[in-house]
Amino acid sequence: MTRSFTLIVGAVFAAGLAACTATTPPQAPVLADTSQPAPLNPLPTNLTGYLSVDALDGAALLGPPPTPSSLRGQADRAHYEETRALEGTPRWTQAISDNDLWGGGALKQYSCKLGVSIDEKQTPTTLRVLHRVELDVRTIGTPAKDLYNRPRPLIGDDKPICIPREDWMKTNASYPSGHSMTGWAWALILAELAPAKADAMLSIGKSVGDSRAICGVHYISDIEAGRTLAAAMVAKLHGDPQFQRDIAKARGEMARAKAAPTGCA
Repeated sequence: MTRSFTLIVGAVFAAGLAACTATTPPQAPVLADTSQPAPLNPLPTNLTGYLSVDALDGAALLGPPPTPSSLRGQADRAHYEETRALEGTPRWTQAISDNDLWGGGALKQYSCKLGVSIDEKQTPTTLRVLHRVELDVRTIGTPAKDLYNRPRPLIGDDKPICIPREDWMKTNASYPSGHSMTGWAWALILAELAPAKADAMLSIGKSVGDSRAICGVHYISDIEAGRTLAAAMVAKLHGDPQFQRDIAKARGEMARAKAAPTGCA
């Protein structure tokens, strides 16, 4: 039933967009309150993802991003220009937090809304699943990024963005958004593990993606593409035997978990 829930949510979301194994657990991420930007690279780990690079053809599934002169491309650019005015607002601050997937950012929000601390002590398998899925995002999303090589919206101007401008932004392509892909994949998986909190999990996953456009580091269509590819990836993951075993174990962890996260607003 829960597996069906995840697949249905992913399929419905993707349809709506079209219309408009290592066993050693990772070092637990520090869930401190911080608004520092997340690093480009994954957290240090001996883990690998569940999927191989040829498990899903993300580039073929997504197709190319909109051209700058198309109506959708123009809408992307208009949204970028309009959201520069959000600098200094509460939504801008939230975008900074959402940018940080691990330390005090997105993972902390999921934990707070679940009422369960996702950590190595009480939910090590759940933490490991999320970490391996983040690595899968890079495996599945990078070929499409490299093929389409869409420049990020901030390139060529000096308007404010919510994280420091760095040289990697010039070469790391914009489409699809990896943060959006990770946030939505995590949301689908956590909604499956805690169906009673599904609305909250999906809301956080949506915010993580939306925040990338508010930050000015992605276009809206990059974010939509990330969610579409995340839904396809999670569906693919459900055919992996190791993922199936880990999800079953994680479900038991979540049911037994007693310790609530600290430092929640």
